[in-house]
Amino acid sequence: MSNIDFSDPAMIAALTEALTEAGVDGLEISGPGGRLCLVVSNGKGPHVRVTGDAGAKTASAVTIKAPIAGWFCAIHPSVSEETETLPRRVSDKDVVGFIRIGSVLLPVSAGRSGLLARRLAEPGALVGFGDALFEIEPQQ
Repeated sequence: MSNIDFSDPAMIAALTEALTEAGVDGLEISGPGGRLCLVVSNGKGPHVRVTGDAGAKTASAVTIKAPIAGWFCAIHPSVSEETETLPRRVSDKDVVGFIRIGSVLLPVSAGRSGLLARRLAEPGALVGFGDALFEIEPQQ
């Protein structure tokens, strides 16, 4: 199998068209040289995000882990509607979620600056100490 250049705009356009025709919502391709994310059904048309470079080594994403066991809240419980938009830039001190233990809410900070790329735990899920909650990609 030959190497495919996922940074080539023509290749990305062909993949996007094929995904749209197949009714697929999106695709993520990761490799040692980078990552390609295609989202084709977000209501705003195709969205493409390419990180890394085919010839360069990229820094890997960092996982934010639960500091304690409890119920995971992606947003503060007092917020009446889901306002989470990902990906988004965060600083090391930003609160990105909460762990609820009874009536106590423990804020979960990003711990580093970067792009909060993915939520890895479902809101309302019971998580254990060290469970993955979010993924942060280093800022480029």
